[in-house]
Amino acid sequence: MSHSPWLRPAPVFTSLSSSPSAGIMEFTSRRRKFVSNPQKELYGHALQFYGQPPLENISLMEFEAFAVDRLKLLKTAETLGVSVVKMSEQYKRKLEAESKNLNFPYRLEAEERKSQNGPSEYEKRRKDHISHFILRLAYCQTEDLRRWFIQQEVDLFRFRFGDLHPKQKLEFLHRNNLHYDTISAEERRALLDKLVSSSHAVSGITVEDQDFYKVPFQDALDLVRARKVYLKAGYVYIPHQDIVTIVLNDFRTRLSKALALTARSLPAVHSDERLQPLLNHLSHAYVGQDYSIQKNVGKVSLEQIDSLSGKSFPLCMRQLHQALRENHHLRHGGRMQYGLFLKGIGLSLEQALQFWRSEFVRGKVDADKFDKAYAYSIRHMFGKEGRRADYTPSSCMKVILSNAPSQGDHHGCPFRHSDPELLKQKLQFYKVSPSGISQILELVKGMHYQLACQKYFELTHHIEDAGFSLSHPNQYFVESQKLLGGGKDIKRETDTPQRSQGNSAARGSTAARQVAANATQDLAEMTEELDSFFQDP
Repeated sequence: MSHSPWLRPAPVFTSLSSSPSAGIMEFTSRRRKFVSNPQKELYGHALQFYGQPPLENISLMEFEAFAVDRLKLLKTAETLGVSVVKMSEQYKRKLEAESKNLNFPYRLEAEERKSQNGPSEYEKRRKDHISHFILRLAYCQTEDLRRWFIQQEVDLFRFRFGDLHPKQKLEFLHRNNLHYDTISAEERRALLDKLVSSSHAVSGITVEDQDFYKVPFQDALDLVRARKVYLKAGYVYIPHQDIVTIVLNDFRTRLSKALALTARSLPAVHSDERLQPLLNHLSHAYVGQDYSIQKNVGKVSLEQIDSLSGKSFPLCMRQLHQALRENHHLRHGGRMQYGLFLKGIGLSLEQALQFWRSEFVRGKVDADKFDKAYAYSIRHMFGKEGRRADYTPSSCMKVILSNAPSQGDHHGCPFRHSDPELLKQKLQFYKVSPSGISQILELVKGMHYQLACQKYFELTHHIEDAGFSLSHPNQYFVESQKLLGGGKDIKRETDTPQRSQGNSAARGSTAARQVAANATQDLAEMTEELDSFFQDP
């Protein structure tokens, strides 16, 4: 029997109705667990392990909006995880504020009642449940995506579990077959000396004030290995603040297995033409400003580009510009990435043609060959040829995850695709301080590539905190210009509406209906078509 793409190993098959009633997904199951009140069973608790998939109808518009909002929440968790101390008051305050802003559960003890100013707690838990499973589908496709998704979900789970009252934590453990009971006050007093001497950060006073859990030692091997707990007769005694370690390990294991199963089930899901375009872009999703809308056309002169590249270009674009100046040529991946970026900062079609022609003719391409072999692709990029689509500059996620550079290429993300030693040399060449280089390389080692770029921004602009979450090369440029006191026109550009690259929540129901009506208009095909025009002759 087929497995559900939502679940970790379980004999359940989830299908999507092929009803043409446009935009409605119906989740059905061949083997469904009947309960007296399914809603109460699913969302009657503050926290869950996401063991049971959604079994209801959902519109494509809601599907997309839920997924994009959860992606925003996970990216906030990632940013906070390396910018402030995890589980510090500042960390919890900011993550709670973002949860509240995106209408996810944030006061887990709240009553299930309709809020005067927004959705009820039940509706927030429903959104949390469904959005988790949607992103499982999007982030199961590669090892890097799975690793990133697991880490952010574990951090979010840690935050929420820590917010539970002790009684709620015990209920959660028992509900998920983690039968760990607290020891009695008498047993605590009898073991007082042992618990104080073996438990990390526990004193005689705190032993009296907190619960200890009695857990089979095989479920707490990390704590046993670190000698942080008292071990007796096959059981360890874990203080209240450390039980989260056991729960997180269990959650991580379940989620890892679930993603592996989901990856094997993807072909069945991709056969649904309504879902494939959405899922293909969620893992590359960009949820910020739309830089295809040019508000500053012609405001950047060709003479400024050399200067701007040193002051306001992110490292990926700086290295492309330098390679173009040195070699008088870029291969198709570099031309596509850099060309769309330049379009986004305000280069007009006429300027772009002049820029690329003047550089290429300095190399091995004469003017006639340029006009025949390269000019069409530039006009196409500006929507003047072919499909006449308005192509969007690539976001950080797209640069990181798509079209990795090969020998002789200069595109991609330097923090993701460069050898650490070469990256170090490049940063030294650009006069980044040794301590700054160490910070950047540490972020790269942890696979926080966008945060490494944000740290590069802070170091090269001599500020402590950038005050924004970097997710797009053109965002880097705009923020740099604002900081340096540059163009007011560029500053006004940030007032334009936001949307996701590809398919975003901000485009709302229109985008969802378009996808449902005609998947062939999907951005992936547009990008493939554009890429074909950038192939070297």
